[in-house]
Amino acid sequence: MAAPDSVSLKLRSVLVVVVGLVLGLTVTLGTQVLSSWHVAPARDTRLASDEFRLLADVIESVRMEYVEQIDDRELVDAAIRGILGELDEHSRFLDARDYEDIRISTTGNYSGVGLDVSLENGEIKVVAPLDGAPASLAGILPGDVLVSVDAVPVDGDNIDDTVNRMRGEPGTAVTLGVRRDGVETPLEFAVTRAEIQVKTVSGELLDDSYAYLRVASFSDTTGRDLGRAVEQIRSESPYGLRGAILDLRNNPGGVLDAAVDVADAFLDSGLIVRGTGRVEAAQFAHYARPGDLLDGLPLTVLVNGGSASASEIVAGALQDRRRARIVGERTYGKGSVQSVLPLRRGGAIKLTTSRYFTPSGRSISGTGVRPDAIVAGGGASTRYRGRSGTVAAQADQQLQEAMRLMGTDPIKLSSSTVQPNPQ
Repeated sequence: MAAPDSVSLKLRSVLVVVVGLVLGLTVTLGTQVLSSWHVAPARDTRLASDEFRLLADVIESVRMEYVEQIDDRELVDAAIRGILGELDEHSRFLDARDYEDIRISTTGNYSGVGLDVSLENGEIKVVAPLDGAPASLAGILPGDVLVSVDAVPVDGDNIDDTVNRMRGEPGTAVTLGVRRDGVETPLEFAVTRAEIQVKTVSGELLDDSYAYLRVASFSDTTGRDLGRAVEQIRSESPYGLRGAILDLRNNPGGVLDAAVDVADAFLDSGLIVRGTGRVEAAQFAHYARPGDLLDGLPLTVLVNGGSASASEIVAGALQDRRRARIVGERTYGKGSVQSVLPLRRGGAIKLTTSRYFTPSGRSISGTGVRPDAIVAGGGASTRYRGRSGTVAAQADQQLQEAMRLMGTDPIKLSSSTVQPNPQ
């Protein structure tokens, strides 16, 4: 938990990372970290220097003399984008839609069809329909390729548009066209949109004694969901748990408090992460509370290049505290923190305000977390995603190495983890 006086009460601590695509649940916002979400305080907006007057002169010149007339709102938005874009690759202007996407990624709530999709070789492929969601109830399967939404072909170069067209008011209908292996013509599914609560944690037993815990992203409910998953798996183990695997591969991040909760779940005490910045609110330290969800059982963490920010906080903390072995490929390397400051007409700015460090004082910016055991092969075609996926546990070399490090012969993995052909 955070030191009592380390975070200003006016901030809601949030850490959001989106690397590439937050697939099916939110849209691409670029690599980002959001440490706080608050209303910007009132400021004196008078132009106080010649430099600011110069900026005003440029805006006015463009407004009055550019070859084409530009709407004042568009001009101001462009100026904001230009200012933020010159600061660093993570600060940026968020329009109303981008701002809503961040809300969805942090709360896990949205209205749509409930599909987790990925972009593979220019195609939008279904990773898995969310359990109980409209797409699942309609019959869409893992491995299906999305080809149309309401008879309009999807564009692999514009997945944002496809995701947004699948969203909509609860109770409204949308028709999804998919291509399925072994079926000659595309299939069409009439789906009724509904409120979706994304479960970011899935879990199951491997080899009757090992918990497999996949965290897809970090939202407000992740810490609670993790505890429930471990409790359920423990109750299903005929011989009792002997260890666990925490899969953070391709996890782009999420809420800071959730990342702290996940690391805290496996630590008894000590620093988890700290941040530094110019303002007091950007300076924070989070510490583990007594109690280990696994009671000290062996733990391995799977990571790859798509594991970013909040995932790196968890991996870095567990590695530094020697609580877990990290297996896979070097993580993304995102060590700066952004604050989201809402603007008066619906958008927001995402501004880098601090940097974070692992318990040993490491900054992972540009370097990432280096695994204790480097194992290649974490691509979509070889990465196990649980029983609802299409890849067998035995085909996942990183998972196999994690099991080996915990003393289990990978060949003896329970046959129940072999995936049937979903087609």
